[in-house]
Amino acid sequence: MSNVDGLVEDGWGQVADTFRANFKEGKDLGAACCVYVDGRAVVDLWGGLADREKNRPWERDTVALVASTTKGATAICAHLLVQRGQLDLDAPVIRYWPEFGAAGKEKIPVRWLLSHQAGLPYVDTPVTFEEACAWDPLIRALEVQKPLWTPGTEHLYHAMTYGFLVGEVIRRITGRSPGTFFAEEIAQPLGLSAWIGLPEEVEPRIARIEAAPFPYKSMEDLAPDFAKLMGLDLAVAVTLVKDVYGPGSAFMKAGAVGDVTGENVLSRAYRAAEFPGANMFANAHSIARMYAATVSDVDGIRLLQPDTVAAMTVAQTDRTRMHGAPPELLPATKNLFNMSLGFVRSAPPVMSMFGPASFGHPGSGGSLGAADPESRVGFGYVPNLWAATMVDPRAIELTSAVAKCLG
Repeated sequence: MSNVDGLVEDGWGQVADTFRANFKEGKDLGAACCVYVDGRAVVDLWGGLADREKNRPWERDTVALVASTTKGATAICAHLLVQRGQLDLDAPVIRYWPEFGAAGKEKIPVRWLLSHQAGLPYVDTPVTFEEACAWDPLIRALEVQKPLWTPGTEHLYHAMTYGFLVGEVIRRITGRSPGTFFAEEIAQPLGLSAWIGLPEEVEPRIARIEAAPFPYKSMEDLAPDFAKLMGLDLAVAVTLVKDVYGPGSAFMKAGAVGDVTGENVLSRAYRAAEFPGANMFANAHSIARMYAATVSDVDGIRLLQPDTVAAMTVAQTDRTRMHGAPPELLPATKNLFNMSLGFVRSAPPVMSMFGPASFGHPGSGGSLGAADPESRVGFGYVPNLWAATMVDPRAIELTSAVAKCLG
């Protein structure tokens, strides 16, 4: 069994037990988990191996790629601008980014970028990896692109484009790249080990990612488990897996920007670039601390005020249809992608988190950052054994343990 180090305050043993069980049962290789309550850490644990090949242990300062958990950090940046009166979510994007209005996009409001309703889930013109890393070529491609659907009527996860769309609005308003804005306004004030655009000197602290075996022979084979996890009828789950998530679907295209796949994701060039929806490197302590500062004071710093949090966590996608799903499935799927303004909302049985007011964002591979304004919790979980599941059971089990400790 892997060694686990760190802090566990009285009353929080169930979280520690769940974390240790993940190693004992072979679900984790290396990982960290942190829980903040009322602005201070009550659980801060790490263990296992950061690199199996080198037998390098996971240390307190180990950081790892957290994939789409990055989206939550970028959303917090946007809501800081809303709170300061610099960004109006109901204003058209072209108020801040005039060139975006080409190809029928002139009426798209900012809130549709944050809630994946803009109809731009992938870039439909060739963009190389080098061009994506350079930022501007990809922005130019999005400017001239026509939406895949009538914006505001459907939604689909904008896996890679979300960060560029929201990030460019941040850049136009502030004159700073989204990674720089995040560093100066969030990470540095809170003392976080978290970067969107990783400095080279942090490279020795990175955990090596390993992919867990895909447990299904095909996408269709996962339908029964998907139905159980999402609380869906099997027939509905089969339709979604086939038409929405299947090969050739817009969802499958959404994860790629040019050739930003495979080995490129493991490159120094990818880590150094800014992909504000996908390439933050962080540890669990920093993610928990960041989210804690959205719902409480953390060492005298509070990022977002309660009215900002209340407004940004209102569900946006419950009246729109998931792109690719038949219209008759709207009643069964309206809360399947329970997205607010940049955050997934608590939606039992999936992503139940800590209570009905909870919000956060998961990432491919299993990471999760989340907060709850009622219990004033900030949570972070970061693994390096990437499981090929739509919602990672490790994160669900840990948040369930937190909820039980809260009572």
